[in-house]
Amino acid sequence: MHYVIHCLDHDGAVEKRLANYDDHKAYLASAPVKTVISGPLLADDEETMIGSCFVLEAENIREVEDFNRNDPFAKVGLWKTVSICPFSKRVDNR
Repeated sequence: MHYVIHCLDHDGAVEKRLANYDDHKAYLASAPVKTVISGPLLADDEETMIGSCFVLEAENIREVEDFNRNDPFAKVGLWKTVSICPFSKRVDNR
């Protein structure tokens, strides 16, 4: 099953994000769930990072919740809001 995680950072958290970026990347590389796609959400200026978006493949939502809870960004309190939803992938026209 696929899942989407949508996270918005606390205001003014770019420095905290950058300070923990290497740990976050290392975690993604070794995570027990498959990342289909992920990346930062951007502000209207299309440059300033304001959050994160993940599409994951996992057995169940508990795996996704555990993945999110153990992310270094979550552990340092980067995200103000986190939403996790099942996702039915219908079109992939790459």
